[in-house]
Amino acid sequence: MVKAYLRYEPAATFGVIVSVESNIAYDSSGKYLLAPALEKVGVWHVRQGVCTKSLAPITSSAGPSLAVTAIASSPSSLIASGHADGSIRIWDFEKGSCETTLNGHKGAVSVLRYGKLGSLLASGSKDNDIILWDVVGETGLYRLRGHRDQVTDLVFLDSDKKLVSSSKDKYLRVWDLETQHCMQIVGGHHSEIWSLDADPEERYLVTGSADPELRFYTVKNDSSDEITETDASGGVGNGDLASHNKWDVLKQFGEIQRQIKDRVATVRFNENGSLLACQVAGKLVEVFRVLDEAEAKRKAKRRLHRKREKKGADVNENGDSGHGIGEGHNPMVTVPDIFKLLQTIRVSKKICSISFCPVAPKNSLATLALSLNNNLLEFHSIDANGTSKMLTIELQGHRSDVRSVALSSDNTLLMSTSHNSVKIWNPSTGSCLRTIDSGYGLCGLIVPQNKYALVGTKDGAIEIFDVGSGTRIEVLEAHGGSIRSIVAIPNQNGFVTGSADHDIKLWEYGMKQKPGENSKHLTVSNVRTLKMNDDVLVVAASPDAQKIAVALLDCTVKVFFMDSLKLMHSLYGHRLPVLCLDISSDGDLIVTGSADKNLMIWGLDFGDRHKSIFAHGDSIMAVQFVGNTHYVFSVGKDRLVKYWDADKFELLLTLEGHHADIWCLATSNRGDFLVTGSHDRSIRRWDRTEEPFFIEEEKEKRLEEMFESDLDNAFGNQYVPKEEIPEEGAVALAGKKTQETLSATDSIIEALDIAEVELKRIAEHEQEKNKGKAAEFQPNLVMLGLSPSDFILRALSNVQTNDLEQTLLALPFSDALKLLSYLKDWTTYPDKVELVSRVATVLLQTHYNQLVSTPAARPLLTTLKDILHKKVKECKDTIGFNLAAMDHLKQLMASRSDALFQDAKAKLLEIRSQLSERLEERTDPREAKRRKKKQKKSNNIHAWP
Repeated sequence: MVKAYLRYEPAATFGVIVSVESNIAYDSSGKYLLAPALEKVGVWHVRQGVCTKSLAPITSSAGPSLAVTAIASSPSSLIASGHADGSIRIWDFEKGSCETTLNGHKGAVSVLRYGKLGSLLASGSKDNDIILWDVVGETGLYRLRGHRDQVTDLVFLDSDKKLVSSSKDKYLRVWDLETQHCMQIVGGHHSEIWSLDADPEERYLVTGSADPELRFYTVKNDSSDEITETDASGGVGNGDLASHNKWDVLKQFGEIQRQIKDRVATVRFNENGSLLACQVAGKLVEVFRVLDEAEAKRKAKRRLHRKREKKGADVNENGDSGHGIGEGHNPMVTVPDIFKLLQTIRVSKKICSISFCPVAPKNSLATLALSLNNNLLEFHSIDANGTSKMLTIELQGHRSDVRSVALSSDNTLLMSTSHNSVKIWNPSTGSCLRTIDSGYGLCGLIVPQNKYALVGTKDGAIEIFDVGSGTRIEVLEAHGGSIRSIVAIPNQNGFVTGSADHDIKLWEYGMKQKPGENSKHLTVSNVRTLKMNDDVLVVAASPDAQKIAVALLDCTVKVFFMDSLKLMHSLYGHRLPVLCLDISSDGDLIVTGSADKNLMIWGLDFGDRHKSIFAHGDSIMAVQFVGNTHYVFSVGKDRLVKYWDADKFELLLTLEGHHADIWCLATSNRGDFLVTGSHDRSIRRWDRTEEPFFIEEEKEKRLEEMFESDLDNAFGNQYVPKEEIPEEGAVALAGKKTQETLSATDSIIEALDIAEVELKRIAEHEQEKNKGKAAEFQPNLVMLGLSPSDFILRALSNVQTNDLEQTLLALPFSDALKLLSYLKDWTTYPDKVELVSRVATVLLQTHYNQLVSTPAARPLLTTLKDILHKKVKECKDTIGFNLAAMDHLKQLMASRSDALFQDAKAKLLEIRSQLSERLEERTDPREAKRRKKKQKKSNNIHAWP
């Protein structure tokens, strides 16, 4: 009988606050911060400092291919996350559900940006392409090609009619989204452009690169034919346009020398455009204040006055070094006059990303969130006097990689160690119960009864912790080198440690009372020491406490008797040092894992090697038997967890999920779950399910996955010569060919064939019926009681909206012609008019030449031309009527409303102008009086009949 095994599946991931591959972003309300957590998006409540929910993709594949690489928040409750496999997921973060998945990019998504209304989404990728997506229609609109390297940032301009993109190819490109072409290419940068942003009013666009300056551009929109010249305000006017093409959208305005030499990583304006933050690829963020026209003018005047005083003579304003314009004696306002360095935020570790809160707090100018590369989130309050740290989210994860994990005897507690702390977790919920400062912990052990924990450190010390109080009780200088392994002696009052100082030490527990304290606490004392000839890498004790196995740096494993410490066996065979080993619960087998990527299974009684298995693609870091079985788990630097049968020497399961090297592993006593810790700072729990599986089925599944991965590689074959893209750019289809699109094409072809057979059967039945010989017609059960036309429509409707184009592109011409013949029938369904129109458009564009030259297709196309135009017009009229009705209802509600804020925008502008006048009166009373006199004269002139 074929043996069945129980499947293990990923159950929980915890310990990751923020990962480094993606940016962070606030939601539209400013209450929540969206932070990448490997393949998930964590939604953090800023005030409470807790993760309220995690947005995790539901998919069969896992691991680094699903890592979140970009996040964008829309004005509504929708957010978008870009992933390393090129996919984009749209989430409703209030519900916590994935609304749709968009596939189009062939490389990792590097940037996402929503339009102002939230219905348009632009994405840039490492495949050098930009794709525009219709979020409402859940489909790709078109692909913009032109950049020669990774797209690094995007920004919409002119009411989402234009898009500016930056790239590592050192160029900015301005795209007209209505005509879908590149209308301007901006050069001048000497290095890769990493970020760009425009202020909310679209007056300035700023770019950041590895150059020592920030570059600023003025923006020309279609709403005005030319950039207006501001009287005496120092804005850019017509005089600056002489050297530029009049159709250019971006014109260089000037630059600011940066204080820091590191390259720029991110530049962002805050919600109202009063602040500009420049984050460098280091530990600093420069925050600039954007001065209004009056303040910028005063600053320019002061600068001009100082310059004149310095030279002792009038300075010709045209010789000024700034890029701005002025008339007569009015000074030119330059970029340094508008952007004033407010303060510099310094943090302890490298900053990965920044994000301004969209809602300005009452007592400060803005709130800035920072993600650090040590798994940390910081929130800083910015005001005119400086910055203050409001909140730090750090307790829910380690600052560096997880080096060891250990479960308590009853599996209710989990201890993890890192470079400066020990954390106690609840493995069931993933909540952090205790965080205790420690040395660099390489190994750990929770003492029976769960009251105390022991940690072996890199400095050679044993640290004793009280789990209940969360304190470090004692630090013992145990070894002269780092303690690599610490293991309990089963059913005895002690444990064993192995160290790089060539010593193996046996310890026993005791209790002692500190002077001046009433309670006793745990202490340990060295009982025996065994000297070895080389560094001890790992130690394991047999379940009967009779034998001890030791792995040394010389690639050997030695087995000693516990009581006499005499050598029993020496196990030879590994070509590189053994990094991990374990002994089965019945004491029959010992399994060793090495840096040579091999897993070896030995008999413990005679030291004979049963099998050597090439197990992992990199060093094997930990192995452990499942209790009361000969099943083994192994983990390695290849990011995989593997499940083995040590009797049959067969691979049972491969578990993917970690995004970096896996360092450690711990299995529960009953084998119902295991826990792994990784360099990606995550701790993952894998649960045993009730689902049985068979080895042969798993082998077939692995072969299918290999075949599918080969297909994916074939879709994006790197050896196929790349299409040469013209300098002015090009437009292409948004989607990409995937396994899903091929399956959808197959299902449509199958439906067409079934429907064709059914139509023949119906025709034959009608003939028989006319002859009077027909029996009762038996429809095909596969068609689910549908007519042939409706059956094909059902297959077509099941195709994802985003995959429809690629699905239809793969249809042969003969099947495309069959599909066109059914479109006429489907136009009778009002809700299918849009689908029919899309199908007709794609098939006509794809097979135009063949359709024109096929006589049978001409009457079909003529009929479709008349029907489709009519149906689309009806649909358009219905939508227009509904929009007009809703607009009318909105006006009725507004007229009946007694709301105080109907003219809030006009009132706000009036209040701002009054405040600026008052400020000018305080700073420059003479100028204010002159302006008032001029205003009175102009009012009198207008009032004169």
